[in-house]
Amino acid sequence: MSEIPTAESVPPPAPGAEDYLALDFVNSAIALPGGHFIDLLGTPEATNRWLTEHGLAPADAGVREMCAAQLRSLREHLRSLFAARVAGLPALPAALSAVNDALSKAPTAALLYWDEKNGPYRAAPCPTNEILDRALATLAANAADLLTGPDAKRLTSCDATPCHRYLLRHGRRQWCSTRCGDRVRAARAYARRAQPKAD
Repeated sequence: MSEIPTAESVPPPAPGAEDYLALDFVNSAIALPGGHFIDLLGTPEATNRWLTEHGLAPADAGVREMCAAQLRSLREHLRSLFAARVAGLPALPAALSAVNDALSKAPTAALLYWDEKNGPYRAAPCPTNEILDRALATLAANAADLLTGPDAKRLTSCDATPCHRYLLRHGRRQWCSTRCGDRVRAARAYARRAQPKAD
């Protein structure tokens, strides 16, 4: 059952999301206890808000459902790649193709511009019709950097059921948030109390 996200229902960013935008992107679909589900890309408006909050689109980008669907599709392909990496399994070819397609959507070279007041500077052009392509390319590149970089060995999934978010493990921490850790500890304590006492 999908619900409208509130500040209380959306967990904080998982460890590592401050360094890898792709981690926050993959975690934008959130499973909560009781069969509840939050999709921060569930509507065009929500997708536009997420992109704006992450510096990938202006507030007035006017994201349409087709664009939101493309982002959700990339998110699922990235989730598949993260799951394969964590489990030590081969990646699905379709997921690799989707990421490589996204990587090729935007030029990587920043062009040279000249401001009359401040002189030369470099910036990547981004006409309105390229906002989605640039967002897809940015997210795919960030995920590729994570999966091929030194932090890849720290990538793991949250150990709290039903949570399925990813995080970068730091020490022994296995949960994406304090809320998930508290839920696991409470379940363990309940299980210990519920066990029959041996005579």
